Amino acid sequence: MTASIALPRILRVGAGASAELAGVLDSLKLSRPLLMSDPFVVERPFFQALLADLEKAGLSPGVFAETVPDPTSTVVEEGVRALREGGFDSVVGVGGGSPIDTAKAVALLSTHGGRMRDYRTPVVTDALALPVVAVPTTAGSGSECTRYSVITDAETGERMLCAGLAMLPRAALVDFELTLDVPPRLTADTGLDALTRAIEAYVSARANPVSDGLAREAMRTVFTHLRAAYAEPGDRPAREALMVGAAQAGMAFSNSGAALVHGMSRPIGTHFGVAHGLSNAMLLPTLTEFSVPSAPDRYAECARAMGLAGPNSTDGEATGALVWELRLLNQDLEVPTPRGYGISAERWWELAPLMAEQALASEEAADGPRMPTVEEAVELYQAVYG
Repeated sequence: MTASIALPRILRVGAGASAELAGVLDSLKLSRPLLMSDPFVVERPFFQALLADLEKAGLSPGVFAETVPDPTSTVVEEGVRALREGGFDSVVGVGGGSPIDTAKAVALLSTHGGRMRDYRTPVVTDALALPVVAVPTTAGSGSECTRYSVITDAETGERMLCAGLAMLPRAALVDFELTLDVPPRLTADTGLDALTRAIEAYVSARANPVSDGLAREAMRTVFTHLRAAYAEPGDRPAREALMVGAAQAGMAFSNSGAALVHGMSRPIGTHFGVAHGLSNAMLLPTLTEFSVPSAPDRYAECARAMGLAGPNSTDGEATGALVWELRLLNQDLEVPTPRGYGISAERWWELAPLMAEQALASEEAADGPRMPTVEEAVELYQAVYG
């Protein structure tokens, strides 16, 4: 099978990369960017410096500061209106995965029209949309390097996965210095999101030699440095490593696929409002253990890439170490169970069958090495509840 590989046209990585925004926009012949972010980020000094640099370079930027966690179709439509009213020629997503996903969706909808639900998978939109430049401020989703955007339908509550080259940013500026004040809880949740993406990209049915290399390096990097960044937010080497690892995980995920964790994670967000990175973290150890028998060699290679097993270890030894260490990592990073998060047992049991059906209908679950029955998926939800 031929692998289809797509990456941002321009990728700048390292300290100070975000300061190159004006030059990158100019190189793309763009002069009226709409910067999309949230109320917190737009007040930060670095954001104001970006605006000043753009204006100094003779560009005419605008600001849309109304993005929200787990972006909704309503916010996207508001962003499209702002873009059209201002006559902007590009969108710059500044922030975590949510502002960047919003920027992608606004670019898509402003170009191709319709409503966001028209673009949810299995629809794939490869026709180019308005140019997007991504400036991430967290090390997690890797959205700056993916051809995906996740938007919640404001009417139905469904978290819709929208896919295609239309969602791939034209440029990404990956600057770890923007993450130095990210608090420990967010560091843990976004870092585990990146680790999940790397592992699932490696075991996906659509894995390929290019995504494999990116996924292995992302797993090694994120696992090695996540505890240090969690314990000491100002640890520059750890922060830099996490930022690079998250981008690599995003590239692997975008050019391979996900698996059961992502499929079962989205319904938790839909029904209980749990952030995507955290719901991935809640599920990762248990669902990895469930999936290992169907791809022991691939999961064993994950363990070896993360330094959890030696090159001469058996697959059984390596996969056992992988599951054990993922549980220990969640413990060290104080990842709550759904019970610990405050979700009522009654509501969880009530919705588990529906969540199982929704998860198994997803493209992501279908790409994983092992597809559970609805009954097995319900049992898995029960097992992770705590």
